[in-house]
Amino acid sequence: MHQYDLYGIGAALLDTEIEVSDGDLQTLGVEKGVMTLVDDRRQQQLVDDLQDHLVTAKRACGGSGANTVIAASYFGLKTFYSCKVAADDNGDFYRANLTSAGVTYPSALQQADGGTTGKCLVMITPDAERSMNTFLGISEQLSVAELDTEALNASRWAYIEGYLVSSASGRAAAIALREQAQGGGVKTALSLSDPAMVHFFRDGLREMIGGGVDMLFCNRDEALGFTETDSVDAAATALRDYCRSFAITLGAEGALLWDGEQQYRVASPKVHAIDTNGAGDMFAGAFLYGINRDLPFAEAGELACRAAAQVVSQYGPRLRAEQHGELLAPVV
Repeated sequence: MHQYDLYGIGAALLDTEIEVSDGDLQTLGVEKGVMTLVDDRRQQQLVDDLQDHLVTAKRACGGSGANTVIAASYFGLKTFYSCKVAADDNGDFYRANLTSAGVTYPSALQQADGGTTGKCLVMITPDAERSMNTFLGISEQLSVAELDTEALNASRWAYIEGYLVSSASGRAAAIALREQAQGGGVKTALSLSDPAMVHFFRDGLREMIGGGVDMLFCNRDEALGFTETDSVDAAATALRDYCRSFAITLGAEGALLWDGEQQYRVASPKVHAIDTNGAGDMFAGAFLYGINRDLPFAEAGELACRAAAQVVSQYGPRLRAEQHGELLAPVV
């Protein structure tokens, strides 16, 4: 009997979602549709320039890995999350958010360090695309010191956020987590996270994957960029060298899955998308719930597509707690 179903590691970021126009992005010099790392000064400049947009802004505990682990927790998994926050108001908010979502974290997270908790400005355009400018803050210092070996060894799955590749110490922590998990018989999953991470840190991601993970999550653009191919089918073939199973999300077209033996295409419900922020994170959280509960691979993919479709049809990277149970109704 495992104490935890899922152990995750990733950046701790306070998300602020803002509705903007394509013209706003051009004026601000923000690259559309990707995550861009910025320093605190640049982020504050963006906040100042968008002051009139902040009236309806929403603040939430975020970071890709946290979104996935929180979703898995709300679906019913026992979860644990390693991250790094500072001794500031945002750090307090972040810990409280994890606790309210039922996510356990290392006791060391209570003794936060000085510095600034990471922040992410998520700019949503009318076509539902999200463009993120992230100041990692103290998350850039996340390291092997934040790993909890006891909790990891007591888990069924370990989940690694691909964004960690942009930090030398974060990348080292991700590699150490994978190696410890594999040495202890804990299954491993990793998300490629963002096309920009694949473009700028492809070699680092391959180092994080090592000899292969049990489950790899990516979207179409990430799959093509990572494998340096020009079609989803070619990417699907190439990805098999890096993992024992995978899910390539395809937006409104659903997802392409491979369970190690058989390939599946699963459809996504038709919805009106207004905010794509968090869709891939939710897909991973729902999918990991499904395979932890021994759902057939394709059924886990169908649940994940339903959950991701629900996320993009409303604002914010996560669902309300009660929505997770409603999504499970067709499969329980």
